[in-house]
Amino acid sequence: MWLRVLLALTLFLPLTGSAELRHYVASLDQSEWKLSGNTPIMCRLEHDIPAYGKAVFTSTAGKDHNLNFSLDMWVKPDQVTQAKLMSLAPAWRPGVISKEITELTYQKYFSGEVPRNAAWSMLSELEQGMQPTFYYADWYNQSNKVAVGLSAVNFNRKYSEFKSCLASLLPYSFDDIAFTVLTYEFGGKELTRYAKAQIAKVQEYLSYDPEVELVLIDAYTDSYGGRSINQKISEERADSVKEFFISAGITQERIHTVGHGERHHVASNATIDERARNRRVVIRITKPM
Repeated sequence: MWLRVLLALTLFLPLTGSAELRHYVASLDQSEWKLSGNTPIMCRLEHDIPAYGKAVFTSTAGKDHNLNFSLDMWVKPDQVTQAKLMSLAPAWRPGVISKEITELTYQKYFSGEVPRNAAWSMLSELEQGMQPTFYYADWYNQSNKVAVGLSAVNFNRKYSEFKSCLASLLPYSFDDIAFTVLTYEFGGKELTRYAKAQIAKVQEYLSYDPEVELVLIDAYTDSYGGRSINQKISEERADSVKEFFISAGITQERIHTVGHGERHHVASNATIDERARNRRVVIRITKPM
């Protein structure tokens, strides 16, 4: 095992006579994969690396099939560090040739990030029983070399659950619903068909996301009719939208509504189409940074 590690390491980090190699990887008994996130808005697959930190694959709701990998180190890099990611055969697969996945740059004081395509390659290698392994020079002592491996032991069952989670992710993200404009039919509180579809998306997303901090609802009308009547209509529209969010699990204390009546137009009221643009509710949603 150590011979293969040394051979792989010499592909880009030549060892000197006094160099020390520290290899972090879970043993057969230690290797555990867990699905720490399994909702329609976030899937997270984690693997503990003893005495080093944690490997984390994350995918979130959205139009794209995004995938993020983070090597969450207990001790973050003290300087910008060049690293190489290899696919290495474990000790029980002698004769299998290692191969390079990608080269990386660890930023100072940050966990190691891997590009999306390389992250998918890591999952593919793990599924085949290989061991993705990071190699770099110790930032505290450049003569010492470090190898950090992800064990494939007990991987496939949890990976199957992770893929099932990926298939269930919503096709829109928080950013897609964080600022939403709802429009209304002429008079009253009836949403247009498109607006009903939009608020259904917002409600569905928020039902899965416990991190929503504040929901701001601003309601407006056109200038058709009396000013006091329009003010009342805007307040009723704001309250009706508020009920949607309460039913999605957002507490009343985190929802702030304002009815603006016929003030703050975004178009003139000269035509039917322009008045339709003014009959609106603007929803803004915030989360902790």
